[in-house]
Amino acid sequence: MEHLYAPWRTAYITDSEKGKIEGCVFCHISAHPELDEAHHVLLRDKACFVVMNRYPYTPGHFMIIPHTHTDALETLEKDVWLRMSELAQKGVRLLKEGFGAQGVNVGMNLGKAGGAGIAEHIHLHLVPRFERDTNFITAIGQTRVYGTDFQKVYEKLKEMAPRYFQA
Repeated sequence: MEHLYAPWRTAYITDSEKGKIEGCVFCHISAHPELDEAHHVLLRDKACFVVMNRYPYTPGHFMIIPHTHTDALETLEKDVWLRMSELAQKGVRLLKEGFGAQGVNVGMNLGKAGGAGIAEHIHLHLVPRFERDTNFITAIGQTRVYGTDFQKVYEKLKEMAPRYFQA
């Protein structure tokens, strides 16, 4: 029998994460820049922040999140949306050129009915894709295999972030 090793998911599965955040997790990250390393923030500016997805679809999956707490993209200030879009372009370049992704999925799930896991605060996903990054276990078992260390991926992207996001 094969075993999957994903220790970072234990808190999620058992719902026993220490210091569980009350309220909006994205607002918490936004309000606490001193915890950027612990929260795996890649970049922050006055409009938004870029943070690793804690439960990634593939290695290198991150999100661009406005500091503004809203569930309505249609009411987001235009300059914030433009900044998110600019960061998305730069993030795709980082994932392709710096991280070696062969493709990237970019998207937002708006509202619970739209598939948003955190529906109360909009966020834009950038998911690096690689040929053969899915297999039978994804299709049959509805399980993703994360084949690399999350912290190492964060450190690699964090090191490259200034070069790509500030350019």
